[in-house]
This record gives sequence, structure tokens and C-alpha cells, in this order.
Amino acid sequence: MGPELVDYLLYEPEDNGICWIKFNRPEKMNALVGIAQMRGTVAKVGEYMRAADDDPNVRVIVLTGVGRGFCSGADLTSNASEEVTGPEFPGARSTGGGADATRQHFSHSFTSLHRDISLIRKPTIAMINGAAVGSGMDMALHCDIRIGCEKARFVAYHQAGQIIENGGSYYLPKMIGLGRALEFAYTGQMDAETAKDWGVLNHLVNSEELEAFTRNLCDRITAIPPLVQWNSKRIMRSALDSTLETTMTLTSNASPILQFSEDATEAKKAFAEKRKPVFKGK
Repeated sequence: MGPELVDYLLYEPEDNGICWIKFNRPEKMNALVGIAQMRGTVAKVGEYMRAADDDPNVRVIVLTGVGRGFCSGADLTSNASEEVTGPEFPGARSTGGGADATRQHFSHSFTSLHRDISLIRKPTIAMINGAAVGSGMDMALHCDIRIGCEKARFVAYHQAGQIIENGGSYYLPKMIGLGRALEFAYTGQMDAETAKDWGVLNHLVNSEELEAFTRNLCDRITAIPPLVQWNSKRIMRSALDSTLETTMTLTSNASPILQFSEDATEAKKAFAEKRKPVFKGK
């Protein structure tokens, strides 16, 4: 059963195991409209990804944008200030307005919606075809892999007087080092070449080749047993905030599960028979 669809976010599963999730407001560079709509769009990304995660026919999830932009974040031209503290935010615990209500909204509602992306079991790819701004940047950073083109760039909300929120302040120092992360925090912009040199982008390709390159990577991903990927993802993400000893325990626990799995048997059999394996995630 798929997700409940909306027109501003496309859900496109394919027979080859790829599920495309696309921001679909190209006339606005895929901006998220106001605070309420911003929450709705990010929540929908999580809902779509969970649906793909639960679909046994989906092996990899690709997040991208329609048109020239990836996701330009909130539409700062909209009048959304009255939406911050409304009842549409079930996680916000403050009944009044002001700074504390805004803090409650981000802490208990909006931030948790971004985190949902990082909890997806299957491989996730952000195919960054243009500007990834604010919340759009955060959603890209929560994905496992980022592929960009010369049109890609990362922009924080400095022009709106905001710090890097959600995943950015967590992931960037780990990805690129504290000095580079602070340089971005001080300037608020990062072009495609810099993002590749610093390690934010896994790959930088020409825009004409972006989809083909992404599809090729997805094909390579689907050739590997899914249990290997799912366990590797959970262990490596846990290891970011753990110790060597704990990581060794996690890998030791996962190893026998994989060794005696149906997919491991199928992988060895397919290799011996010189054929493409058929994995079931079991």
C-alpha cells in the first residue's frame, strides 16, 4: 500500500527497484510554502520514504527535484509567521507565542520530521540537480549518498537570520571537519566544486549525465544483498556517536545473521553459476 499522494511531491516507484521521490513545485524552485506547508512537505518526504522502505520491490530511494532546483527551502516571501504556534503542530507544547513556542515547534516537531529520513532502512540518495537551501539542504544531508551537478549548491538560511538547523550542524562537522563546517556557517554558501572537494558530494557529474549516473549507481546497489546494506547502514550510522568496542560488537552480532541468510546462499550460488542473483532481503 503506497502513501497518500500530494501534487507538490511525486512518488514514482519503478520495476528496477528504484523509487523516485521528487519535489514538484518547479515554478518556485521547489520551495516549501510557509511554516505549515514546510512541515507538511518534510512530513510527506518521510511518509513517502517509509512507504518505499516497506515496499519489498523497492531497493533504493532517490530524492530529487523537478526542473532547475532541488529544493529551495521555505518560501520566505510568504506570510507564515502566524502559523508557527498553531494547533497543526502536535509536538509544540507551548500554548503561547514568541521565541519559546518557536523553539518547541522545531525541537518537538520539525526536527523530528527531518530525522525520519535518516532512519530509513534502505539506501537513500539525494540527486541534487540545483540549489539545496535550508530545509532542502538538511534533507539532502540526511540521505546516505549525495550526487550533484554543476548547478548544485548548498545555501543556509543566513539571509533570514537563521543558523544551520536540523541535520546540518550535526553532519557537516563529521563530513568535512570543523574548520570547513564553520567556514560554511560563517558564509552560508557552498558551490558544487567546493562541496565535492570537501566531501559533501559523493560524486559531481555534468547535469546532462546526472540521472544516468544516478541510475548506474542504483544498479550497482541493487546487485548487493539488501541485508548487507541495511546492517551496514545501521552500524555505520551508530558508529558516528559510538566507540570502536561498541562498533565491533555490532558487527560481530550482525555477521552470523548475514552468513546464514537466504540472500547469502543465493549470492554464492549465483556467483558459482555465473548469473544475476535474485535477492529477497531474507
